[in-house]
Amino acid sequence: MIILGIETSCDETAAAVVANGRDILSSTISSSLTYHKKYGGIIPEIASRKQLEFIHVVVEDALRTAGKKLSCIDGIAVTSRPGLIGSLLVGTCFAQGLAYGQQIPLVEVDHIKAHIYANFLKFKNASQKKLMPQLPAIGLIVSGGHSSIFLIKDLQNIMLMGQTRDDAAGEAYDKVARILGLGYPGGPVIDRLAQQGQNTEIRFPCAELPESYDFSFSGVKTAVYYFVNQYKGQKKLPVKKIAYSFQKSVVDILVKKAIHACCDKKIRTLVVGGGVAANSTLRQQLICASQDHNINVFFPDMSLCMDNAAMIAGLGFHAFHQQKPKRRNRL
Repeated sequence: MIILGIETSCDETAAAVVANGRDILSSTISSSLTYHKKYGGIIPEIASRKQLEFIHVVVEDALRTAGKKLSCIDGIAVTSRPGLIGSLLVGTCFAQGLAYGQQIPLVEVDHIKAHIYANFLKFKNASQKKLMPQLPAIGLIVSGGHSSIFLIKDLQNIMLMGQTRDDAAGEAYDKVARILGLGYPGGPVIDRLAQQGQNTEIRFPCAELPESYDFSFSGVKTAVYYFVNQYKGQKKLPVKKIAYSFQKSVVDILVKKAIHACCDKKIRTLVVGGGVAANSTLRQQLICASQDHNINVFFPDMSLCMDNAAMIAGLGFHAFHQQKPKRRNRL
């Protein structure tokens, strides 16, 4: 079964073709990131305007790269939630028009659940054999807009266990980078600087929220802000040490709660997704902690951590396979 996926939840315009819910035949992404950098964050109107401009080209490129015509497509899967409302409208309206015009069934997919599913995908021509996660599993999704823990009984039964009460982890990275004058996006540059700033003298508190799987990253961001303000007009700001200590606080709490969820539910599989899943320190610490607790941890390919349409097509396949819709269903 060949599924065309379309993803426009934030600033990316993405399309992909996936076979049988697993093999990625193509994955095309056009990002408007360069237009947002000077503003220090995503500007929704710019994102949706660029998506209107590029969505047709991106879908055509995904089909051409996969070597498929629209007549070969068995279903279309599109992101319907959550995300920027204008961006979501661009993708869903385009997908609905394409599905109606070509008489192709359509399903709407949850973007966050699709990040979980990214762990089940592989590129068709990949040289190495990829192991698939065994369900049930615990899912940790960490991105610019979401930080959540899920209990995954199966792909049709994904239950939210905890989520951020304020800033998401990726959002905190971007705000701290702005405080430090590091530009946007903040995640990659803070991760890089943190490797060179190991220290024991600077500490930033991160909310524990005991007896809960929820997160809170607003406090650690504010702690960095007040620390930086103390240095104004004084000696040189220790940016690398700040980056290290901030990242350590964020990563420690993410690892602690994810491993605790696995142990609490007696589940030995942990799947990680979202843009922050590309963070090198998070990956290293989750791997070490998982080994200590006899847990199998899975990360998507680096290119699948960021927003992409392959994960939308992959999860959409299971909606078609399970429900066999005539026109449109939701997963």
